Amino acid sequence: MMQAAKERSDVLEHLLFAGPPGLGKTSLAHVLGAELECPLRITSGPALERAKDLVGILSGLEEGSILFIDEIHRVPRAVEEYLYGAMDNFRLEFTLDQGVHARLLKLDLPPFLLVGATTREALLGAPLRSRFGHVLHFEPYEISALEQILGRSAEILDIECSATARAALARHSRGTPRIANRLLRRARDVAQVEGRKSISSGIVKQTFELLDIDNNGLERADRKVLESLARMGGGPIGLKTLSAAVDEAEDTIEWVIEPWLIRQGFLARSPQGRLLLDVGWQAIGQEGNKRKELPLLEASEDGEN
Repeated sequence: MMQAAKERSDVLEHLLFAGPPGLGKTSLAHVLGAELECPLRITSGPALERAKDLVGILSGLEEGSILFIDEIHRVPRAVEEYLYGAMDNFRLEFTLDQGVHARLLKLDLPPFLLVGATTREALLGAPLRSRFGHVLHFEPYEISALEQILGRSAEILDIECSATARAALARHSRGTPRIANRLLRRARDVAQVEGRKSISSGIVKQTFELLDIDNNGLERADRKVLESLARMGGGPIGLKTLSAAVDEAEDTIEWVIEPWLIRQGFLARSPQGRLLLDVGWQAIGQEGNKRKELPLLEASEDGEN
């Protein structure tokens, strides 16, 4: 797409980056700016509270500029409507004054590339989503890719990191470069305090102990969810009941804690609620599947799936 746009001396079609946080959506926007050799302007959905915020940013763009809007699903609907004309025709239309004194003002914009990033693609309005030329879905990274990223990050941090240490860090990074780099920095802290000049597998093990990360990659919040399900017979348990049991907000459980646990096969969602699977039982040191058949009314008393 980039090569074709360059050959046509045209602006690249608008792009939407969708996927969990920490997978490199903002980094790829910087790569686009470097590859296309054009200015990059970065903002976020919550920062565009009023139409005039968007108008101010768009009117200041140069021809061929990239406007990167992070968390674009959080742009207010009233502001989002101004994006339609800007994306389609590179023109803004807005009304001045009210009533009989109302005037329609049109502002032509230089051709630009809009790159939107979202962690909740389903929350995007259909009219906005349909205006993107292509949607790129980001997925968790392979272990080998994370090891490569960790090797580069270790060079930037100016510290040696053994292959076994990189492998251990990558396995516990949940497929996310941001988490991998965070764990690497904590391992560097431990190595520095211990007077070591490099990060070994022993330093990584000590780091995980200090961060309360077990051999399965489970953190304290993860174990609280699994142990709460175990205490209630393995489920099915509704989200509200589980939220009260672990003292965490429902959104935190549903969008932060659960996705990785589900991908790893520790728990599952059913129409009646959350279920603790065999792998989950084993991860918390208990035997196989002990789930009891709970009455349907009790299992779904909070009405959650």
